[in-house]
Amino acid sequence: MALGDAAKAPPRHRGGGPGGGAGAPAGRAFELRAADGLALSACRFEARDARAVVVIGAALGVRQDFYADFAGHLAARGLDAITFDCRGIGRSAPRSLRGFRASLDDWIALDYEAAIAHAASAAGGRPVFVVGHSMGAQLPALAPSGRQVRAMVAVAGGGGYWGGLAPALRPLMLAMLVGVAPVAIPLAGYFPGRRLRLLGDLPAGVMRQWRRWCLHPEYLVGVQPGARDAYARVRFPILSLSFTDDRMMPQRNIDTLHAHFTGAARTARRLSPADAGGPIGHTGFFRRRYRDTLWPIASDWLLERAAQARP
Repeated sequence: MALGDAAKAPPRHRGGGPGGGAGAPAGRAFELRAADGLALSACRFEARDARAVVVIGAALGVRQDFYADFAGHLAARGLDAITFDCRGIGRSAPRSLRGFRASLDDWIALDYEAAIAHAASAAGGRPVFVVGHSMGAQLPALAPSGRQVRAMVAVAGGGGYWGGLAPALRPLMLAMLVGVAPVAIPLAGYFPGRRLRLLGDLPAGVMRQWRRWCLHPEYLVGVQPGARDAYARVRFPILSLSFTDDRMMPQRNIDTLHAHFTGAARTARRLSPADAGGPIGHTGFFRRRYRDTLWPIASDWLLERAAQARP
């Protein structure tokens, strides 16, 4: 869930620029081709003698550029990293979203599928990992190629049920879901989140589907066909990182969603601003200022998984 992503607009980094600090590899832009023929904007950060390939899944409405610095950090540590924009987002969006057809089903079956399948093809027998931010940690298990993922770091990666939010945020969330969105989408032809300062601009179908998820106590597992079984089939280990000052993703929503990973080994770490050396919130983990405090928690864990994986 990413109610505050647009309201706290993260700095945007140009894909292909340096990431992760001095000496980090630059990204190389390329196109992912989804099964329906649509070209998706992507960027690859290549490591020397890479030990694994990591797909970075973005939060709802957040552009891949935001993750460039972190992707460069992973490459500098010996992990190839791939960022991408789902259809309707960033450089994978048309000039106007009005009338643009896209849904979360498309993101799962076409866009995440393309990214994970490409990573598996490029890995050459090395393991494929995912670092998922918020929604980016919710969708990979649902993609057909999700079975090829060997481990996942879930950063603020829980569910978006409105009733699980802190009491102070519930009225705002509910008003957006049942009042603002149903009115704004027909008028604009998409969800004009930037103008409303609630979310980033989203295709109408994406917002309508996410709205249904957020209104159900079990979030996507209670609404999305096959999601419960897909989560139960997951066997890759999961490192869940949550943050005490993240008002958008309370621990209860993380625990509720992750409880459906019944066959996965799960490790949880709850971090505070004192651990990081500054405020984290819902998006702060990926800011460059935390490359020495927070980023190694994820990259060290992935490197350990890579060392354990057999070709």
